[in-house]
Amino acid sequence: MPRSFTSLLLALGLAVGIVGALAQERPRQDDTAIPASPYWADTWRGWHFYEEPEPEPPDAPASIKNPPKTPSTQPIPAQPKLPTKAPELVEFELLQKAVESYRNIAIMRPTEANVRRYMTLEAKVVARASYFADVAQHVAWSTPELDPTQQGRPVNAKALEVFDRVQLAERSQSVATLGKDHVLFFFFRSDCPYCHALSPTLAAFEARHGMKVVAISLDGGPMPGFADARVDNGIANTLKVAQVPAVFLAQPFTGKITPIGFGVLSEAELLERITTVSTPAAQAMLPGIARQVVLQ
Repeated sequence: MPRSFTSLLLALGLAVGIVGALAQERPRQDDTAIPASPYWADTWRGWHFYEEPEPEPPDAPASIKNPPKTPSTQPIPAQPKLPTKAPELVEFELLQKAVESYRNIAIMRPTEANVRRYMTLEAKVVARASYFADVAQHVAWSTPELDPTQQGRPVNAKALEVFDRVQLAERSQSVATLGKDHVLFFFFRSDCPYCHALSPTLAAFEARHGMKVVAISLDGGPMPGFADARVDNGIANTLKVAQVPAVFLAQPFTGKITPIGFGVLSEAELLERITTVSTPAAQAMLPGIARQVVLQ
């Protein structure tokens, strides 16, 4: 056999062996897989190409995304109707805005026309307010419970005299009732001129209204009109009496003591203060004023 033919057979056998070895090392692919086409099969694409992307599927209709809810069987509550504004209020608001606008314009542009326009409107407002005051006064005169002159302390001199007389009688009766189980503590010093000035008033108060006055001397000295004055046994320190004369309302069987006042007081002031502090309303407003003290 010629040498060239022998060489050709050897080369062919070597090539078949190499291909077989490569086939054994290559992992077996699934029979269903589609073999990738070699790059030379896509030479028609070229090295630089652009392909339009495949269109996406259209979105699902809104009715499918958000299915309609089953209508509720409950009745829809009726919306409350807002109260309509009274026409008088609308007119008043317009008047307020007009006055403010005219005034601001007159301030910023104080021409004769602007100032006159504002003053004309202001005069109308003043006249309307004056008319309202007149009507309110007539209503008060014809309605006693709305008349301020009929409430509390009167302003007429003659009526004031009657008022004071009636109040004095009522307060005197109240103090006489309190005097059944209350006394007045009168703290004094024998060298205090103000204590000597208050002493006759307290003595007359005791005789006229029937409430006993217990005089207590801080320095052990006497006081005219109170021969049975007691020497302080420490109760002044308990009540923190730092100024004389001092008057306290005391209820001995309960030990409740309430301050009435310091300094020289008139009989009318004593009546007013005693009746005022003894009311339940006053005790509720200022519960810390009264003290509980064991009286000896």
